[in-house]
Amino acid sequence: MTKNYLMTPGPTPVPEEIRIEMSKPIIHHRTKEYQAIFKEVTDGLKKIFKTSGDVFTFTSSGTGAMEASVVNVCSPGDKIVVVRGGKFGERFGEIAKAYGIEVIALDIPWGSAPCPADIEGILKKNPDVKGVYTTLCETSTATVYDIKAIGEIVRKTQALYVVDVISGLGADNFENDNWGVDIAVCGSQKGLMIPPGLAFCSVSEKAWKAVEASKCPKFYFNFKKYKKSMLDTDTPFTSAITLVIGLKKALDVINKKGVDNVIAEHAKQAEAFRQAMKALGLTIFSKSPSNAVTAVNAPQGIDADAIIKTCKTEFGVTFAGGQETLKGKIFRAAHMGGIDREHTIESIKAVEAALAKLGYKFSAGSGVAAAAKIMG
Repeated sequence: MTKNYLMTPGPTPVPEEIRIEMSKPIIHHRTKEYQAIFKEVTDGLKKIFKTSGDVFTFTSSGTGAMEASVVNVCSPGDKIVVVRGGKFGERFGEIAKAYGIEVIALDIPWGSAPCPADIEGILKKNPDVKGVYTTLCETSTATVYDIKAIGEIVRKTQALYVVDVISGLGADNFENDNWGVDIAVCGSQKGLMIPPGLAFCSVSEKAWKAVEASKCPKFYFNFKKYKKSMLDTDTPFTSAITLVIGLKKALDVINKKGVDNVIAEHAKQAEAFRQAMKALGLTIFSKSPSNAVTAVNAPQGIDADAIIKTCKTEFGVTFAGGQETLKGKIFRAAHMGGIDREHTIESIKAVEAALAKLGYKFSAGSGVAAAAKIMG
């Protein structure tokens, strides 16, 4: 029987020790037992976000945290800057427009990173901007942005700095407080190694001032409710108890290793995979590739979706495809969370086998050999 390898940028594999933890009998969430677990989870998240501020946990997908980052600090008629270089940058703008917020879009070519000077120029022309919304890793294009450099610009203004770290946290370098981030949003099913269903927001003191003035409607994703509940180490609504218990184990694993060491491991895996693809004669789509995920251009004459289908159905490896204009042109391989050396090597073997089956000519084994040189 073929062993399956999940190489998508969310959900990512859940390691066995975490699955075992989540298989234990469920407990009630309004108890001292659960509150102790939840406190450890909150403290563990702060270490990974690298923040001393608040971190709230929602029972939702990452998009819920994205919505929370808009409705808690903005009012109808406010302006925000949104960096749109892929599907998830665009989502911030879609959420804002749903609440009557004006979006100043910085559109950049998919696969490229924003120029901080362009953001600086927009802020100078629009000093009343409420916030700058961008991503650490634009998952749809496998592109990492220079969040630190942008933060140095935004922190000099009254604007808030909001960053989607959903796929990048724990894989790409990120320092919430040092980089001047006011709200970072994340989800559970990527670098944090558990199934989908939890979302998180870090909230700075600067952001809290905006929370007090916000007039957007909100109920479930209301920071004030979560802040009040945190006084009792609790949540205002039902927690996803099993996921939180799994997250505690995942955070123990990450923080025992050290988040910087985990990031270094993912960086090595990402580089090994990219060098393997280059050894096969393939090219990398992003001009600023992330540690979390790599987008690979399909060779001329071969549909990327055919590579994905062949890898999954015949070799047990699941990749993600391209979205919108990139559909059929790229395939994406993740390097985050529970993805390890075995996943990386086996996925490269699958790409080689699929390409050979689809008639692409290359030196057999060259991809695996290139990766092994880097990972040992």
